[in-house]
Amino acid sequence: MNAVGLVTETEIWGRAIRPDVGDLTAEAAREFLRLRLSESDIERVRALSAKANSGALNTEENQELDHYLNVGRTLEFIKTKARLSLRNASA
Repeated sequence: MNAVGLVTETEIWGRAIRPDVGDLTAEAAREFLRLRLSESDIERVRALSAKANSGALNTEENQELDHYLNVGRTLEFIKTKARLSLRNASA
């Protein structure tokens, strides 16, 4: 929970995905590690980030950047779980 006591999307995804539990099959883990943003999405994130750094984002662009960041964090949770699963499978 954050300072106000509200639960964030990141906290909810963390509890749903449980990135600290490596319980995926090796096959599933390898497939999850292949997930990534498209090149056009990566370019859009770069453009939005540049605008944010210069203080030029409008409300809609700020919301769009937040969506990209949320998806990125979720992908990292999934990939962390996948890497741990592969480590556990080889142990």
